[in-house]
Amino acid sequence: MVQRRDGHSVRFTTPRLVVAGLSGDSGKTLVALGVAAALKARGVDVAPFKKGPDYIDAAWLGAATGRPGRNLDTFFHGPEALGEALSRASGGESAGLALIEGNRGLFDGFDAAGTHSTAELAKRLRAPVLLVVDVTKTTRTVAAMVLGCRTLDPDVPLAGVVLNRVATSRQEGVIREALARAGGPPVLGAIPRLDDDPLPGRHLGLVTAAEHPRTQEAVNTAARLVEAHVDLEMIEKVAGGAPPIEFPDRQRPTSGPRVRIGVLRDEAFSFYYPENLEALEERGAELAFFSALAGDALPEVDALYVGGGFPELYAGRLSENRVLRRTLPAAVAAGMPVYAECGGLMYLAKELITDGVSHPMAGVLDLVVEQTSRPRGHGYAEGTVERPNPFFEKGTRLRGHEFHYSQVRGGEHRSASVVGLDRGPGLGDGRDGIVVGRVWASYLHLHALGTPEWAAGLVALARTRQRETPGISAACG
Repeated sequence: MVQRRDGHSVRFTTPRLVVAGLSGDSGKTLVALGVAAALKARGVDVAPFKKGPDYIDAAWLGAATGRPGRNLDTFFHGPEALGEALSRASGGESAGLALIEGNRGLFDGFDAAGTHSTAELAKRLRAPVLLVVDVTKTTRTVAAMVLGCRTLDPDVPLAGVVLNRVATSRQEGVIREALARAGGPPVLGAIPRLDDDPLPGRHLGLVTAAEHPRTQEAVNTAARLVEAHVDLEMIEKVAGGAPPIEFPDRQRPTSGPRVRIGVLRDEAFSFYYPENLEALEERGAELAFFSALAGDALPEVDALYVGGGFPELYAGRLSENRVLRRTLPAAVAAGMPVYAECGGLMYLAKELITDGVSHPMAGVLDLVVEQTSRPRGHGYAEGTVERPNPFFEKGTRLRGHEFHYSQVRGGEHRSASVVGLDRGPGLGDGRDGIVVGRVWASYLHLHALGTPEWAAGLVALARTRQRETPGISAACG
C-alpha cells in the first residue's frame, strides 16, 4: 500500500473499494469474496477488510486473498487507528487494491443518524461504493432504492451496482433500463439466483472459514460467479479513481524484555483480530499457539490469551481434554495471568450447558454458563473500568462489541465484575469484566488499535509473572 510517513501523517494512494448492501443477507459477502479471489487470480494484490466488529467475514476474505482479513470501524478506530490499520494491511509494501466489505445496510449504524455506518466509513476513506442489491421479485423499485441512497446522502461516493439473485434475463434488462432512465449509477454486474449457497450460515453468521469442510471450493465458486457475471475491469477502474487520503501518523509502542504468551487457537477459539496478536508481539511477546481440541496441554508460558469462537459446538471434545483442564487451573493458582473474552469466558467456567447437557470446562472460575437459543449480546458495547484490577487502570474507557448466544447462569464469581456498561448487556445488570486474581473474563471483545491499554496491560502482567518464575523466560530464547 503506497504511503508516506513523515512523522506527522500517513498518505495512501492505493485503489480502494467498499462493497456495501441495502441490508444484511443481501449477498455482499459473496460478491466481496468473489471480487477478491477473482482479482487475486488476475495477479492483483488485494488487501481485504471487513467493516465492523466481525471475525467471520474477515477470515473468509483472508482465505480468498492469502492475507489476514482486517477490520475497519469508526466506533473502535479514530483517525490514527484507521491509518494504522490500513498501513498494517500493506505489510510495508504496495498493495494493488484495498477491498472493504461493509456490514448490514449501507446507512445502518450506531443510531438513527447512521453514526459509524458503512456509509460513514466510505466517506472517511473516500472510497467508491459498489452497492449489492437483492432484486428478488422487484424491477423498477430497485432504481427507487438505489437513488434513495444517493438522495439520503449525496456525499457517499456511490459508484456502481451489482444486482444479486436475478431470476431471469428479462428482469435484469428491466432493472438496467430503469436505473439508466433514472440517472442512477451503472450496473457493473448481475448474479443469478443460486440453488445452493456456497456460504452456509448458522446462529452467529456464516460457518467460519476454519470450520467449513470445503473452504477453497467455496472461494473458487464465488470467484467463478464474479468472473462470469461482474465487470472486473470496471471494478478496477472504479477503485483506481479513489483520491489520495491522509491520516495522522501513529506512534508505535516500544518493546521490552521478551515474554511468552500462550494463545488457545483452533476451531473452537478462532476469533482473534490480527492487530491484537501483532500488538502483543510489538510489545515483546512471543506467541505460543496451541489447541484444546487437539488434546494439547498448557505450554510453558508467562500468560495466556483465550479469544472467542464456538466452544458450545465443541463442548464435549473440550471436556475430553482432561490434561488442559488440569494444568490450566494449576497454572492460574500459581499466578499465571489469563485474559479471556466471550468463548474464552465460557471455557474458563466450571460448567457449560448446551442443549440441556452439562459439560465440565476448565473450572478456573466458579461460573455456570448456558447456551441460549436467542442472542444475548450482539453489537457495540462500551463501559468504564470502575474497580481496581491488574489489567486496566480504574477509569479506563473500553469500547468493543459483543457477539454471543450464551449467558452466565450462576456461580460464586458472577458478581466479581469490574466494568460498568453504558451500552451492551454484558453479564447482565449493566456489568461485565469478571476479575479474579490475575484472570480477566468478559463478553467484551476489544480491538488493540482502539484500546492500546489492552496489550500493554497483558504484556506487563506477563513480565511480572516472568520475574516470579525465571525458568519460563529461558524458553523464550
